[in-house]
Amino acid sequence: MSLIVKICGLSTPETLDAALDARADMVGFVFFPPSPRHLEFDMARSLGRQVRNRAQKVALTVDADAAFLQSVIEALRPDILQLHGAESVAQIQTVQRMFGLPVMKALPIAIRADLERISHYAAVVDRLLFDARAPRDATRPGGLGNTFDWHLLEAVQPGVPFMLSGGLDADNVGEALRITRATGIDVSSGVEREPGVKDSDKITAFVRAARAAVGERAHPVA
Repeated sequence: MSLIVKICGLSTPETLDAALDARADMVGFVFFPPSPRHLEFDMARSLGRQVRNRAQKVALTVDADAAFLQSVIEALRPDILQLHGAESVAQIQTVQRMFGLPVMKALPIAIRADLERISHYAAVVDRLLFDARAPRDATRPGGLGNTFDWHLLEAVQPGVPFMLSGGLDADNVGEALRITRATGIDVSSGVEREPGVKDSDKITAFVRAARAAVGERAHPVA
């Protein structure tokens, strides 16, 4: 299975082009006001059109209600919903019934006990994303540049595809993939100059490093 590379938190035409030119498989857009990567709907419409089927569009929300999700979907026309809050299995099933879109659920990982919830969510979602658990006083659940002990995932076989996130960059993505054997990786802060400001060169370097780590042929960058 080919590695799925996702660049998340994109917010400008230039950095979106960098991700698309680097042949990222997924491009993520954040709809969560406390985040420095939060997108207004007008910009989401514009960036969504710019993708032009060159990658899958992922809409990230955090404990969003149905009305907000509807607005996100109308603006971005995403291929996948990424639920990054404390959404329950029942809430996810409601979202699936209402909107008919694939769902990726983010689960925070810090200790082995955090793995106990995996099977419950794996039974209903299309994909899981394992992210570092945010500190108790954090204002958002992800995108903080923190890693976790990847060895916790060494024997994890959730039964659905899973992605790895949390503190990844071009320098450590190879080790992360070697340890976890994840089928996908998700990066945000690791390709930024400062919180919320992506760096096109870092995006290109990350995608190349990830592909090289699993022996995939690097795509030429336009």
